[in-house]
Amino acid sequence: MEHITSDQSEILYEGIWRGVSTAIVGRTNWEGFTSVWPGLTSDPNSSARTRDLGNWLAAVEKVVFSRTLQQADLEKTEWTNARISRNLEAEVRSLKAAPGRDILVLNSASIIQALLKADLIDELHMTVVPATLGAGVRLLPDGFASRWELAHATTIPATGAVALCYRRP
Repeated sequence: MEHITSDQSEILYEGIWRGVSTAIVGRTNWEGFTSVWPGLTSDPNSSARTRDLGNWLAAVEKVVFSRTLQQADLEKTEWTNARISRNLEAEVRSLKAAPGRDILVLNSASIIQALLKADLIDELHMTVVPATLGAGVRLLPDGFASRWELAHATTIPATGAVALCYRRP
């Protein structure tokens, strides 16, 4: 959390999400985000950028990939403009073909892995945070091989993190 709330991190991530017209999220992250972000957004102690991000998350077009959630489940939250989809590859191909700005996957390793395998990701933003957790989901799928070019790297001295942006050649 220290990394996410640093001023430099907020500026960096704002540069990413402000250019997005559609957010993609899996069920687990949907449930986590909708349980936390409305409170952060309305908290007067949250930074202005955090509140802006929360408002963006609430309003941006969201496609939720889930085998178990139904559309009615999405409508029980404060967030609007969300819909269920079951076919990840077809949905993302359709979104990429439609007019609009960028499409952003919100922290879902399984969705990122599937899109990497389907060759549907054009740019990867990764942040290396100097903390050892001891467990977690791997970002890259087993056996995945691909070539990427470093577009830019940003250091975040306050937290020791490094933000990396890679693009397809």
